Amino acid sequence: MSADNGHQDDHHHDHHEDDGASHGTFRGYVTGFLLSVVLTAIPFWLVMGKVLDKPSTTALVILGFAAVQIVVHMVYFLHMNARSEGGWTMLALIFTFVLVVITLSGSLWVMYHLNHNMMPASAHDMRNMP
Repeated sequence: MSADNGHQDDHHHDHHEDDGASHGTFRGYVTGFLLSVVLTAIPFWLVMGKVLDKPSTTALVILGFAAVQIVVHMVYFLHMNARSEGGWTMLALIFTFVLVVITLSGSLWVMYHLNHNMMPASAHDMRNMP
């Protein structure tokens, strides 16, 4: 007593769900990789070849390349964009950026003023303290 009514394929469902997020293509990943390599090689060349005279100028150029590389990673590897579907992702990124800025600026401020708040190191200075 089989209940075979000829509709055996009715129970087969295609479980490939699409969450609407953009997924990367091979070409996108290769483009991101090549941009990352170039954005790493140029600062390496600037430092090793001593192309720029001032170290502070070299540091600023490297920071600029680092910022561009962060954007490349976010676009090509994390697939972040300004679409409405990615709103929560963008909000989380902004929140993380604010926390990093607060943490870094607070740490730099503490380290800069730490010298004024430290006890003197010499024995002569220690004897002259109240």
